[in-house]
Amino acid sequence: MELTRIRALRGPNLWGRHTALEALVKCEENEKVITNISGFETRLRARFPELSPLRSHSQNEVISLAHALEVCSRDLQAQAGCPVTFSRTMSTPDDGVYIVVVEYSEEKVGRLALDLAMKLCRSALIDNGSHLEEYIAQLRELDEDIRLGPSTGSIVDAAIARGIPYRRLTEGSMVQLGWGSKQKRIQAAETSSTSAIAESIAQDKELTKNLLHAAGVPVPIGKIVTTVEEAWDAYLEINAPVAIKPRDGNQGKGVAVNISTREQIEVAFNAASRISSEVIIERYLPGHDHRLLVIGNQLVAAARREPPYVIGDNKHTVRQLVDTVNKDPLRGDGHATSLSKIRIDDIAISTLKNQNLTPECVPPKGLRVTLRNNANLSTGGTATDVTDDVHPDLAASAIAAAQMVGLDICGVDVVCDNVYRPLEDQGGGIVEVNAAPGLRMHLHPSYGKGRPVGEAIISTMFGKNDDGRIPVVAVSGTNGKTTTVKLIAHLFEEQGLRVGLTGTDGVYVNGRRIDTGDCSGPKSARNVLMHPDVDAAILETARGGILREGLGFDRCQVAVVTNIGEGDHLGMNYINTASELAAVKRVIVQNVAPNGTAVLNAADPIVAKMAKACPGSVTYFAKDANHPVMAKHRAQGLRVVFVQNNTIVATEGKKEFHIELGQVPITANGTIGFQVENVLAVVGAAWALNIPWETIAQGLSSFVSDAKTVPGRFNMFNHKGATIIADYGHNPDAIQALSDTIMNMPAKKRMVVISGAGDRRDEDLRRQTEILGQSFDHVILYEDQCQRGRADGEVIAIMRDGLSSSKQVKKVEEFYGEFLAIDKALEQIGPEDICLILVDQVDEALEHIAQNVKPA
Repeated sequence: MELTRIRALRGPNLWGRHTALEALVKCEENEKVITNISGFETRLRARFPELSPLRSHSQNEVISLAHALEVCSRDLQAQAGCPVTFSRTMSTPDDGVYIVVVEYSEEKVGRLALDLAMKLCRSALIDNGSHLEEYIAQLRELDEDIRLGPSTGSIVDAAIARGIPYRRLTEGSMVQLGWGSKQKRIQAAETSSTSAIAESIAQDKELTKNLLHAAGVPVPIGKIVTTVEEAWDAYLEINAPVAIKPRDGNQGKGVAVNISTREQIEVAFNAASRISSEVIIERYLPGHDHRLLVIGNQLVAAARREPPYVIGDNKHTVRQLVDTVNKDPLRGDGHATSLSKIRIDDIAISTLKNQNLTPECVPPKGLRVTLRNNANLSTGGTATDVTDDVHPDLAASAIAAAQMVGLDICGVDVVCDNVYRPLEDQGGGIVEVNAAPGLRMHLHPSYGKGRPVGEAIISTMFGKNDDGRIPVVAVSGTNGKTTTVKLIAHLFEEQGLRVGLTGTDGVYVNGRRIDTGDCSGPKSARNVLMHPDVDAAILETARGGILREGLGFDRCQVAVVTNIGEGDHLGMNYINTASELAAVKRVIVQNVAPNGTAVLNAADPIVAKMAKACPGSVTYFAKDANHPVMAKHRAQGLRVVFVQNNTIVATEGKKEFHIELGQVPITANGTIGFQVENVLAVVGAAWALNIPWETIAQGLSSFVSDAKTVPGRFNMFNHKGATIIADYGHNPDAIQALSDTIMNMPAKKRMVVISGAGDRRDEDLRRQTEILGQSFDHVILYEDQCQRGRADGEVIAIMRDGLSSSKQVKKVEEFYGEFLAIDKALEQIGPEDICLILVDQVDEALEHIAQNVKPA
């Protein structure tokens, strides 16, 4: 068994909405039927007892070794704690080749699981031992290392519950919430609204204390020191137990409290000075350590924190007791778990010494042994929720502290006996204010109920009915996609919106091209949705990107499918028929928002059937209002768009809207049939987007399909009194549409310049010239350098063969090079002739044509 290709499907895809790995697996002859491998499944289950049953997903399909790989990969992740449930294996037309699809929650974990599943299957094949526990430990460790931590994860989960899309920007905790101009960003418990100045203030403990004192908030007195001697002098001046901490610190690192001896001060100072050159020494406030979480102008959670401790049993040393506590699966080294491991460091040793203990002492049974005096969770402490007990005045003090510093999310550390009374009444105070506070003590306290702090943060970032989404329109089909995308974008621009657009000629933001080449895939879509200057996104969504990586968005407001027809790119990636191609393009329809719309071509049977897959509503379009699909939809009072008396008509129930085709230049008064269909699709999309009808009519009348606006899409030029048409048509349906249009245009002679893409099937190449042979008098075939795997002359020979039965063609010429072929055509064209140039290198060919002719 061999993996020959792995694809990461990072968005909704052909198999579902799951993120998944799609692997191409080659099995040897004896591996195609798993029962042919004597004892394999028995050995596999001995190695992996929790393995689910091996099943096929279609009737009469034999279970192969690829099926075992699928189930192993999925179940290894599940055993490691990853929330995955979906997997599937399908045979392909190639003998012994299978497509294995396995869901993942973290891509790197999914890839490792697939690799380990291969090792597990191979070990069962040759019976050479088991490493299951090691494999699961590897997966669990990797998952804990790269998945979002509890703080960021809680915010993202709250966003998902609100329907707000998210995208992880780094392998750390930086996440984009929302799209385009409506996006916000978070990093752990910091938001894009968190002030850098406020964060800087919070890091400066002394400045924070001075500001809080000025605001009338109780704080402990103290001073900044830089040497042990200064620390000792400050202690003598305070004349009471003290707390020592770095001036710039976080997560309780280097903090020691209740210090009252010279030796303890030296140890604590040295620990703090390793973090900051300036150390704060201040009066120790007796009482319990509390963390109050302020979000916006509200106190949303509070916890009483206990320092790390162990209970003696008269048998084990302190170090052994700590090791036992640290085996709790809830305790980890970082922030991925709800509790952190207890550390035995200099501060812990000093704290033990204050109790007349060392790490190697065996404490008596029942003795509570404290490992450090500060209660931060990051140093092994525990938390008890006390949110419901906080006195209003104490809550007001915490809110005032947060606002004085300027933090939108703030962890306020309070020391007091209890939270039932105001701080002033019990001699308590605020000892610290924290930016980016850890949320896990409030999400999963050691005792008491968790608080929905993620939801509270999201509610301050997004309004009640704001889901952070901008309008997203996805356009797919065989032909007409680019024109449809450009025209919808034009209508949005008429509304004054900044538009992000992806297509086969690049990425555009607010009218400026920011990327070139074929940008109709998910990467370009994600880039547009990440751009802060985009108010609406129009995304050409090609089959290649869907197959390669899935969609670049979770759902769209409008999905437009222009047509499927005979299809294109068939014979590639196991997509061999128009129906199989439709299944790929249908993915955008399947991922329409519940309140969104699919705009479908009723005259194309395969497209019309996609309506069943749409979670939202459906608008049909077709030139013929009497088409059965249109007539039925219209009779049900649903939306349809059609042509009647050379007028675009949009109806829904008794409502009707009209736009004369004579006012839509792109259709040439309705004579260019395929452009009429594109406009009908655009009208359906604009209607679904609630663009005013006056704006739709104005936008359609002001849109021109020239080489600048829509390069390579029926661009017209004049030359020697003849008409030159440049188009990127490159499949039989496009060729037929162009031929039909040009046959309706008066001409003395019709000439065409064409080549073919080498990665198309022979029958598709031959079919193109068969169609052209029925309409054109003079055919110029050309071949370029890039033959995509074909031998020199092979493509032209196939296309010449397609002309063999033509009675219309009077002259056939062949040239090497696109520009030479264009020049030869322009040399021979005469007045009132029409020449169709089917360009390959769109921008370069249009520029070459423009140097010799002028726009029509």
